[in-house]
Amino acid sequence: MGIKPSYIKSLATQLLNEKGDLFTNSFEDNKPLVTQYTNVQSKVIRNRIAGYIARKKKTRNIKIA
Repeated sequence: MGIKPSYIKSLATQLLNEKGDLFTNSFEDNKPLVTQYTNVQSKVIRNRIAGYIARKKKTRNIKIA
């Protein structure tokens, strides 16, 4: 929990821009979506991307609400 590598941030941002309405602020819901829309083979990288997306969705909901 700290600074994420830039490739995780860039891939997560790209996914949010393209398929943002499908992702939620739930890590568990985002894991299969990351697998479906990317070709990431590593579970660790998939989980980091899904977690970063969940975190971004949570902060967006706080800013909007």
